[in-house]
Amino acid sequence: QVQLVESGGGLVQPGSSITLTCSGSGFHLPYYRVGWFRQAPGKEREAVGCIDGDGRSYRGVPLYSDSTKTRFTIAKDYTDNTLQLQMNFLSPEDTAVYYCATDIVLNAGPGCYMNPQKYDRWGKGTQVTVSS
Repeated sequence: QVQLVESGGGLVQPGSSITLTCSGSGFHLPYYRVGWFRQAPGKEREAVGCIDGDGRSYRGVPLYSDSTKTRFTIAKDYTDNTLQLQMNFLSPEDTAVYYCATDIVLNAGPGCYMNPQKYDRWGKGTQVTVSS
């Protein structure tokens, strides 16, 4: 059964860092297209970034939104079957529930989606609160 589970959220101070983990089960997560999204109270779900799945001779390349590209980093862990979202220089505006999602398409080719509607498998999210 394909499942995604996010972890690593918590309460952090402005200017600090936190790393979220997206764990996959039932499939090899690094070989699939994955998006990271967040949703703050009263706001629509927005893209944080995404990364395409590895191909036979290709390693996925991350893509970031304008608000995160200088502060966030997406990386794959092949040993643990996870994706990490490293978030630096956090501000209260980053407070949200963070989700990872996949379209569970193998060998999808280069490219990933920043549109949440393109993904059909989601984790339940992990809360990140940035506050002093």
